[in-house]
Amino acid sequence: MKKLFLALTLFIGILSFSASVEARTTRVRGYYKPSTGRYVAPHYKTTPNHSKFDNFSTKGNYNPYSGKKGTVNPYKW
Repeated sequence: MKKLFLALTLFIGILSFSASVEARTTRVRGYYKPSTGRYVAPHYKTTPNHSKFDNFSTKGNYNPYSGKKGTVNPYKW
């Protein structure tokens, strides 16, 4: 019975972890902005979709690459 409980707990843990890492990212290469002539360093961003709630900058989320917490209210865009 203990082995079954341990296996079930481990399986549920793996499923919940894989669901939390589901936020897709896109790498952006460094480039020069033509309008200002400034260089924008390479960075990562969330893959474009039609949701305001899963972006790194949205309140309640954080950017795993910079460690910054999101501050943008998703209801005010």
